[in-house]
Parts: sequence; C-alpha cells; structure tokens
Amino acid sequence: MNRDRLEVVDPFIAAALRAECDRQQHSLNLIASENIPSVAVREALASPLLGKYAEGYPGRRFYGGCEVIDRIEQMAIDRAKSLFGVAHANVQPHSGTNANMAVFRAILKPGDIILGPDLAHGGHITAGAAANYSGQMYSVVHYHVRAETELIDLDEVRRVAREYRPTAIIAGGSAFPRVIDFAAFHDIAEEVGARLIADIAHPAGLITAGLHVSPSGLADFITTSTQETLRGPTGGLVLCGSDDAAAVDRAVMPGVQSGPHMHAVAAKAVAFAEAATPQWRIYQQRVLENARALAAALLARGHRLVTGGTDTHLILVDLSAYEMTGKEGQEALDSAGITVNKNPLPFDRRDHRGLLDISGIRLGTPAITSRGLGTTEMVEIADLISQVIGSRGAPSVIASVRRGVADLAARFPLGWEDLTAPIRTLAAEEALRVSSSRNVV
Repeated sequence: MNRDRLEVVDPFIAAALRAECDRQQHSLNLIASENIPSVAVREALASPLLGKYAEGYPGRRFYGGCEVIDRIEQMAIDRAKSLFGVAHANVQPHSGTNANMAVFRAILKPGDIILGPDLAHGGHITAGAAANYSGQMYSVVHYHVRAETELIDLDEVRRVAREYRPTAIIAGGSAFPRVIDFAAFHDIAEEVGARLIADIAHPAGLITAGLHVSPSGLADFITTSTQETLRGPTGGLVLCGSDDAAAVDRAVMPGVQSGPHMHAVAAKAVAFAEAATPQWRIYQQRVLENARALAAALLARGHRLVTGGTDTHLILVDLSAYEMTGKEGQEALDSAGITVNKNPLPFDRRDHRGLLDISGIRLGTPAITSRGLGTTEMVEIADLISQVIGSRGAPSVIASVRRGVADLAARFPLGWEDLTAPIRTLAAEEALRVSSSRNVV
C-alpha cells in the first residue's frame, strides 16, 4: 500500500496547503461565517471514516460494516438533541443549504408560498433568492427591516403573512446583527397556520451558550450550518419535533442527498461535545465582547454600522460615505491582510447594478476569538480597517496596514502550519481536554 506523504504524491496540493496556512497565519479572518475548529474536530475529519459509505440511518443502512458508524451517528444525534433541547435531530446534511432544502421538501410542494427575509435585508439565498432553488421552486414573498431602525419590521411580517397565508415562514438569515425575536415569529405563524423555520446558522453557537434567545419550543424546524459560531466542520443540521422526524429524515435521504459524510458527522459530534462544556460559554462570551468592542471602535472612528451596532458576532459596515463599493472595500482590506466579505445592505443608497455594486462589508469575530484575540486587539483592528477605508485603499496605506496586521497576527500564532499542531487558545485547549477525557463513541 502506498503510504507516501502528500508532498511526494501531489506537490502542487501540498504547496497550496502550505500557502493557505501561511495566508491564514499572516492575516486576520473577520469572515462572520468562518471559524477555527479545534484539534479534536480536525482529527475526526481526518479519520478512517473518510472512506466509509453509510447510506441510510443508524440500524437502517444499505451497506454493511456500519456497526461503529451507527454508534457515532447516534452519539451525534443524541448530543445535538440535548444541546438544543429538541426531540429529533438529523445530523447528515452536507451544509446549511441542504438542511433548509430538506425542510422545504418535507413540508412544501412546488409553488407553495414561503415568507422569508429579503436578501438585502439580512436574508440567506435559501430564503427565496431568485437565483436559488428556493426562489425557483416556490412562490416567495419577502419581509424587510424598518428604514428608521434597520430592525426586522414585525408589523410587516404580520401584515404580509395575513395577506398571503404562506405555508412556511423563515426567521433568520445571514446578516442580522441583532437578536431575532423568535417568539413574535411564532405568534405570527400560529395566527396564519404557517410552519415556522428558524435558520440559526449564524447565532447557533451563541444559542447553545445561552447568549441568544433560542427558537426551541417556538419553531417547528430549526436549521443550521455547523462551521460558524458552532466551530465544527462544514456541514448542516436539522432539528424538529417527533411528529416531523420521519418526514425530515426522508427528505434528507433519499430526498436531497444520498450517503452522509461520516467523517463530518463524527466531527459534528465532537463539536457538540465541546459546546456542552462550561468553557464553551466563556468562548462565546468573548465572541460577543469582541464584536461589541469592534463595533464601538468603528463607530468612534466615524463609520456607519447597520442598526448602529451589534448584539451578536457580526457587524455590517456601510461604505457608501467613502464612495467605495463593498467589493472595493473587501479587496482593499484583503490586500492589507484583513479578510472580510462584501454584503448587501438594506435600503442601499447606491444606484447599484447587482451584487458587485453593493455598499456593505460584513465583519465577524468567531475566528479571531478562537485565535485568542481580545477586546484590546479589536481596537487595533478597527484602527487598521479605518486606515484602509478612509484612504479608499491607497497603496501606501495598504502597505503600512499590512505590516501592522502581520505584527498583530504574529502575536497570536494559529499553530497549525503543519496541519497537526494545536490551536493556541485557552478556550479551545480546555474544551479539547474535557472532550478528550470522554468516550467519543
């Protein structure tokens, strides 16, 4: 059996991985939907489960050799149910998008009406964006945020729900910097006879730590990705009550996907175990503290933030006053070693021609918090961002800021240049110690 290392088998990929490690080490990751998984999560991902095909569910597989696989998946299910306080969990979706697709398939027919958040007002593409399957298979009506507060207009949600009587209402998305009132959505859904889907892909980790209101007991279905504030592998999760369990399971498999990625399921189980430790709440509290410190520092430097700040891990910055598009801001910051993403803004004042002309950038603190940065460093980061944006990406400023980013990044080494060394953060190391003391399967 050929056991040659990657450098010998595929020097191109080996070099590319080293380059990516170098990029991450010498830059600051402010992507709100990214994080740094623990060593334990990464070990589960790089396990012999990589090559195991396990179509079906525990005790009901279409393939042999699944005795251990069944134990692992059942542990992931049990941990997810306990973590979120629900009756049923399906841990197989390959992504949050697949999780949403499965719920839609479980309860909707083509042409049914969905009420969800507009993409430019914080929604995710699976909430009915025209280019997405959700906008093509179903009849979609959208709700928005209020112009004066940029908070979700619950009066509009109720009014539109009463008018259109949707089959499903989606609460949640990808760019809401404030806490979502799931109880209000529950009341509206009950009034019009709609099923409520809570998409918690972004605040899921905060919810498990008790730092964001939970939709458990309020929503019929809860969907999430697992790589964001949950700090697990890239993947998805569906949670629901026992009455909908069979429909959800059929919708996931064979409805929208076939064999699960069992290495990812195992890694999800590890992430769920870490999220049940006391150290997890400390980490999530730091995520919030860093987001609030970064928002305050940006406001102090004259930047306009959507809703005026944040209650969560993410921040939306309006660049329209600088005559920069979100794309230009993203690229300028990336050149300086600060990784963000362009993002639509509600009521964008630009006469834009599509997603390349949007005026916002989205920032988030999960990954830099996992790396060990604190509130003092958030002030430094705000100053570096301000220099780039204020100069509209002047080359001399970018060069200076890049040196500042490199100095700051060097103080917080990622520690995974060889893809095996531990992540050097107190929260991650302590969670790993606790998790390692338990029997994973």
